[in-house]
This record gives sequence, C-alpha cells and structure tokens, in this order.
Amino acid sequence: MAFIEVENLTRHFGASVAALKSVSFSVEKGDWIAVMGPSGSGKSTLMNILGGLDSPSDGSVRVGGEEIGRLSATDLARFRAEKIGFVFQQFHLVPYLTALENVMLAQYFHSLAEESEASEALGRVGLGDRIHHLPSQLSGGEQQRVCVARALINQPNLILADEPTGNLDEVNEALVMSLFTELHRAGHTIVMVTHDPEIGRMAERRIELHHGKLSEVSVFPAYEEELIENLLKAVWHQQEDTGTEVSPSSALPEFAQNRATFLLMVQEELVHIDQDDMISFTPQGRRRAGNVIRRHRLSERLFYEMFAIPEDLLDANACKVEHSLSAEVTEKLCIFLKHPQTCPHGSPIPPGVCCPKR
Repeated sequence: MAFIEVENLTRHFGASVAALKSVSFSVEKGDWIAVMGPSGSGKSTLMNILGGLDSPSDGSVRVGGEEIGRLSATDLARFRAEKIGFVFQQFHLVPYLTALENVMLAQYFHSLAEESEASEALGRVGLGDRIHHLPSQLSGGEQQRVCVARALINQPNLILADEPTGNLDEVNEALVMSLFTELHRAGHTIVMVTHDPEIGRMAERRIELHHGKLSEVSVFPAYEEELIENLLKAVWHQQEDTGTEVSPSSALPEFAQNRATFLLMVQEELVHIDQDDMISFTPQGRRRAGNVIRRHRLSERLFYEMFAIPEDLLDANACKVEHSLSAEVTEKLCIFLKHPQTCPHGSPIPPGVCCPKR
C-alpha cells in the first residue's frame, strides 16, 4: 500500500461547483511531489483534504493507512498534530509570540512543549540566534524558516507546503528550498503546491490539476529535457504539416498526455497558448525546436548514408541518439555529411551556423 492513496476524490462546494473531480493518484513514502496548475484548479482544496482541514464529498484519501474522510473531529485534530507538518505561503505565525514560542505552540497541541527541542529545531533552519525575535522582527525568509521548524517539531510523516516561496525574494527562496531538499534527503514525504517551474523541477514527480481534474502525473525530472524536446518536435511537425499554429487539445495527443510539461514550456517561454487553446512557438522555442529537428534529421541522414539503414527504421534509430548530440558534434556531423538540406524522407533540415547561406 502506498503512503498516500487518493481514489476518485471529489469535492463539491454547493450544488454547482466541483473543486475536485474524480482525482486519483498515489505517493510513496519519501517521495517529493509538486502539485501544479492554474489558479482555481483545485490545488489548495487537495492540500486541505490531505491535511485533514477539509473532507471529501466523494472518494477516499488514505494517509499512512488512515482514511481521512472517516475520522471524527477529535481524531482529525490528532491526525493533524501527529502526522502532518504544514508550511503556508502566509506563514500564519502568532504575532505576539517569539519564534521559539511559535514552534513550541505546535508542540503543545501535540503533547508537551519542550523549549530545548524547539530551540534545536530553529537552529536546524539557521535561526539559532533569532529564537527570541517576534515575527515582525524577522524577514520574510526568516519567518518562513520558522514555519519549517514548526512543521518539523513533531516529526510528522507528511509535510504539506502551499506556495512556501510565494512571498520570498530569490535569496530567501533558495534558502528555504535548500531546507526542503535536506528534508527530502532525510526521508520526509513532501507534497508541495507551486507555480514556479524551477521549484517544480526539484520534486521527484509533478502532478497538474486543471479545472479540478488530474491532467498529468509527470515523468521524473531526469527525463524532462528529453520530454520537452520530444514535445517541441511534435509541435514542429504539426506546424510543418499545416503551416499554421495548432490546437494541442485536438491535434496533439502528446499535449493531453503531458499537460504539466506544456505548462512549464509556457512559463519558460518556449511556446505560447492563446485563449482559444492554440499553440505557437516563441522565438526562443522555435530556435530550440529547430535545433532538435536538425539533430534528428542529420542523424537520419548519417544512418542512411553510412550504415544503409532502411528508411522505415531511420526515425526510431535517430530518436535513440539525437538527445546526446552536443551543438559542437552536430556541426561536425553536418560538415561531415556536406551540409545536407533534407533528410532521407525529403523533409528539410534547418541550417546551422556551419552551413553555406541558402
């Protein structure tokens, strides 16, 4: 059994609003999951249910073997105190309590407050010399580190973080994320809501919610660059065939299967999706897609001319090597092949810096 099991989770607000619609996924103990998606997609509702702050309308959620929807109010309070560590974007620190007292408050709701343990927890997040400061005397990054210490003080099985860097500058964001990286290495299970694609990449997996539905359980980040390049190729091929921008939802099955990765591509300004769901390259995206297509078609030409591989096998063989070709190797390959203008199938090869002007 997985550490978190979500099956057909649905959450209604009133008769007409469904914040979550039949969402299912699982999380293994020690995983780091990033939950992404546009505003209003159901991310915070999902986090609230996982943390026992809200209840499902239908479906089931199990955390550590306990089905949250069946717990009484008393048992839910115990569940939150003993098993969940919360880190919020807005910090939610008690303003008239010191950093030390804010952390001890979490201990109090769990069992007994221990000043030495709370002080040690603050020391772990780099605030050993700030324990007697009020929240108003701390920077945003320091306040968020107090929240991390507070989340850890009861040694929870699960850490839920909702946009933990949303109010931080780049320096404090890096500090806070380094803490989460350390927590993950120490074996903590982390589920984190974020809009930031770079933070999303730090997780082991990403899931995206779109209008309350689960759009994707993503690949591991180690394969992401290759996936992005394959998706750029899919858009290039479609536009090459039609001569126009395309609708990913109807014309590109790759889009529906990897919507979270497309979201990252939009945020990284590789592609643009307009209000009609039509997709087009940005200048940066077109350059990168052209480089991918160039490597692929040069690889096909090499296999065809040098190894006499049949045309119907060229694409599969080129896919195996194209992602490993550096820019330097690609240019040398083009020179070796005497700057071919088409692949063996007749499709144009985008020119490189080594090619004579056409």
